[in-house]
Amino acid sequence: MAIEGRDETAFAGRIRLGMVGGGQGAFIGAVHRIAARLDDQYELVAGALSATPEKARASAAEIGLPAERSYASYEAMAEGEKARPDGMQAVAIVTPNHMHFPVAKTFLEAGFHVICDKPMTLNLAEARELAEIAKTSGKVFVLTHNYTGYPMIRQARAMVAAGELGAIRVIVAEYAQDWLATRTEDTGSKQADWRVDPARAGAGGAIGDIGTHAYNLACFVTGLKAEKLCADLTSFAPGRRLDDNATMMLRFEGGAKGTLWASQVAVGNENGFTLRVYGEKGGLEWAQEEPNKLWYTPLGEPKRLLTRNGAGATGPATAVSRIPAGHPEGYLEGFATIYTEAAALIRAAEAGGAASDNGVLPGIEEGIAGLAFIEACVESSKRDGAWVDL
Repeated sequence: MAIEGRDETAFAGRIRLGMVGGGQGAFIGAVHRIAARLDDQYELVAGALSATPEKARASAAEIGLPAERSYASYEAMAEGEKARPDGMQAVAIVTPNHMHFPVAKTFLEAGFHVICDKPMTLNLAEARELAEIAKTSGKVFVLTHNYTGYPMIRQARAMVAAGELGAIRVIVAEYAQDWLATRTEDTGSKQADWRVDPARAGAGGAIGDIGTHAYNLACFVTGLKAEKLCADLTSFAPGRRLDDNATMMLRFEGGAKGTLWASQVAVGNENGFTLRVYGEKGGLEWAQEEPNKLWYTPLGEPKRLLTRNGAGATGPATAVSRIPAGHPEGYLEGFATIYTEAAALIRAAEAGGAASDNGVLPGIEEGIAGLAFIEACVESSKRDGAWVDL
């Protein structure tokens, strides 16, 4: 994170990290590996990078893992690394959704810390079971909702918490893509194939893949929890079994109202993730494709542009900034912030401290909330948009 004035004692010994999933042809595995190394906090020492042993070995060789620490299965990896005096300390899970629960369960019970891609599990029942396993294990569990690590999102959260917007009235979250506008799953795309398969993705398509990000960020910035929602889920691509477009209304605690739109068939959108929050005293607007900017409008005053390292940026933003003002910082760095903050928790736990979160990092609670959100959306849509309790 911020290079100037950083505490060098925090870098005493890289955390030994293993990875499950993320082999050849996978996108997110490389993202996690870059993020883990960006702040020099981790060393990748082991992996079960594919369910196909030959592919796992080839993937390990490609990224420089020693052959003896490339495992044919995650079960073998847990046993092998636990038996080594130099075994890994934590595991990153970057598999399709249906494998999150069994892999996390295995490693938590074997005594390893877990950093897991979202959503936490395939369904809400698994999420609740995993919460108990994590609690019993005493190990760190972190969920990589990477957008929470963006500097101007941290800035927005701090401004809301400080009361600069007053009581929150309206929350508008949108996440629009177009990469599934046609049946991309029929073109051999590995990324599309599992995301439209209920057995591997779960009950939600677009709502599980990107809608959970929008919902998580709305809650993260405002500090509010949704109490009810009504949703309309649609599969526009012929024969697609999971939703590729979702629209909904939400009622938050304290009386705030929200809308959320998540679409992967919105032609012309690449990664159009935006969040707008309006309170009685002002409003905030943020767009992921211009992540270093946050627009702030106090009631009755001109709109103000706040930038990552510019005038108006405060500690919560600058603390997770790495590079000089005017240089783009976003997706990879957001992941890296999650990994670096997770490293601090892991070190504290390894030193005998409590493996609890720092009040900012997404973890078990956010994982359960995400699965509850997905299941409420599915139930509401099945009931023709009826209001459903979260």
